[in-house]
Amino acid sequence: MLIEYLAILIYIAIAVVFALFAIAASALLGQRKPSHVKRAPYECGMTAVGSSFRRIPVKYYIIAMLFLLFDIEVVFLYPWAVVFKQFKIFAFVSMAVFIGILLIAYIYIWKKGALEWE
Repeated sequence: MLIEYLAILIYIAIAVVFALFAIAASALLGQRKPSHVKRAPYECGMTAVGSSFRRIPVKYYIIAMLFLLFDIEVVFLYPWAVVFKQFKIFAFVSMAVFIGILLIAYIYIWKKGALEWE
């Protein structure tokens, strides 16, 4: 039974060997001539002034994750709408519970201040 997966195993092995070979060849054969100009940050042809490193607030990531979370959960509404007539009251109650949980989660993150841009 495991013989059926031999082709996949060989494919994965070839991919890993090729990736390791490409990395090793690049490290061994590639030119290394760093200079001040090459290490300077490039931005639209303008000379950089000051440090190019800037801290980004974590709030941006939290807002993005919350958006993805609620956006993906809304995707569950489409299959529910498709089978609503088949399951009748069970579909309605299950989606009411689902939307209730989403509403509670939304109120919780709103009260915690996770949606504030300050």
